[in-house]
Amino acid sequence: MKPTVYDGILGLSVGDALGVPVEFVSREELDSNPVVGMREYGTYNKPAGTWSDDTSMTLATAAVLCRDDISLYAMMEEYGKWMTEGKYTSDGETYDVGLTTRMAIEHFLANHDAGSCGMSGEGSNGNGSLMRILPLAYVLTAKYGYDLAKHPEAMETIHQVSAITHGHPISLVGCGIYVTVIGKLLDPKRAPWSVEMGLVEAREYYMNHSEYAPILDEYQRIFDESFYTLDRDAIVSSGYIVDTLEAALWSYMTTKTYQEAVLKAVNLGEDTDTVAAVTGALAGIAYGSKSIPQEWVEEIKGLNQIKEISKDLQTKIDIM
Repeated sequence: MKPTVYDGILGLSVGDALGVPVEFVSREELDSNPVVGMREYGTYNKPAGTWSDDTSMTLATAAVLCRDDISLYAMMEEYGKWMTEGKYTSDGETYDVGLTTRMAIEHFLANHDAGSCGMSGEGSNGNGSLMRILPLAYVLTAKYGYDLAKHPEAMETIHQVSAITHGHPISLVGCGIYVTVIGKLLDPKRAPWSVEMGLVEAREYYMNHSEYAPILDEYQRIFDESFYTLDRDAIVSSGYIVDTLEAALWSYMTTKTYQEAVLKAVNLGEDTDTVAAVTGALAGIAYGSKSIPQEWVEEIKGLNQIKEISKDLQTKIDIM
């Protein structure tokens, strides 16, 4: 069965909500009191099932793609409404805005130039563009097919969408790898080794582009087959985009169900919501929304908003 937009976005949102109450909690603390389901309060004192910036920015991205195709200006407009008005939140309150994302949005609100508002310094390689880029994969696969790394226009679009907040090559390459892998998972005829195929094709694309080839050293571990046999202690779950992508791929590739994948991700500790969100998108696509524990879905705040935007984007790509 062909994966749906809802599979990925719900998977991301549930992972996000699982991680929100324990964001910044250490791995050691979670080892003694692991997350096994939705929790309330915690880090941000929020009700169980409340999602954060990961889901909000994903929904904002999807909403733009529903109506404006790929408009960087419209994306920044919607991110601004999220940050300043609480749009795309479950309770009208914006919280947990990343520093690089905040600076980019503030630059845009001051200058209204989506082409120059992003941060491009080496210190601006958090996971803020990785966490919101999922909807773009649906549009690009509808346009180019499931082998995105074989289409330079698709890869350049991924880079442009990342760069409106995170413009350093490390962030561009991280998003390119992730969306390429998602493209493979979206193929209804996908092979069991689709993730590995996506990684190989992404690596080949970047090796053939001199401006990005040196960046591959940062991501070298995920291209090594032995990566997925690494012990948990070797996985870092920080907000650095390389760490987040590694942790998400490791959590997904070393489990066999949605539930196992996101719980493995969230219990790594530290940037729990984003690591679990990025993992949840992969697992949601691979296993389907019906594989997500119903008791978790029932606790998700603002579920209708997630359903409506997912449905609108699905309608859009079905006619592309």
